[in-house]
Amino acid sequence: MASVAAAEVAAAALRSVLSRAQQAAARAGRAPGSVRVVAVSKTKPVPVIRGVYDAGHRCFGENYVQELIDKAPQLPEDIEWHFIGNLQSNKARALLAGVPNLDMVESVDDEKIANRLDRVVADLGRKPLKVLVQVNTSGEESKFGVDPSGCMELAKHVKLNCPNLVFSGLMTIGMLDYSSTPENFKALANCREEVCKELGIPEEQCELSMGMSADFEQAIEMGSTNVRVGSTIFGAREYPKKN
Repeated sequence: MASVAAAEVAAAALRSVLSRAQQAAARAGRAPGSVRVVAVSKTKPVPVIRGVYDAGHRCFGENYVQELIDKAPQLPEDIEWHFIGNLQSNKARALLAGVPNLDMVESVDDEKIANRLDRVVADLGRKPLKVLVQVNTSGEESKFGVDPSGCMELAKHVKLNCPNLVFSGLMTIGMLDYSSTPENFKALANCREEVCKELGIPEEQCELSMGMSADFEQAIEMGSTNVRVGSTIFGAREYPKKN
């Protein structure tokens, strides 16, 4: 019964987040459907995720390969999974083989992982995989992501040298407290402007994944098209207790 109640609470929270996201988009003069909310379900049990799914949501994000591989087969196939954590090259095959409905990897931060994903997609005969280039806009050593100065080259590499990947935009993670600053958001928007100009693609075809539970409304107002909201929907993370 506890999971049923948690699922109902999460579904109600989702509706609130979607409403807030729509209002933020409206404040920025953007269309209601211009923002995707990725419900980040890491550490959350399948019944609770199912409750949010049953409320009509289809886009979910996970941070850990094994956790996503374990959960995905227990949930409907029309879920669009986003992998948003750091991905090691040696786990790329397991992730793509284990999650046929993986829609996007948001955390491509160097050529090695891009090349690995490209080869694995080809080997598995999957349709091309959407990817975002992760940019470290805060300059924190604890954060993954390419430096903004290297963003262009990595985006160009994915676009021109990885035929089995679809370069879909840029992603950044907030500061240590998981809220970001206008400067971080502006830095990512600037990267998009430069990348789109260099690659000759319209900015509206290049996603900006920025903003999490603490700052997603501000991120939307500053151009985010993809927000990753976990604890505001699902509640605090539930990590296993250490012995």
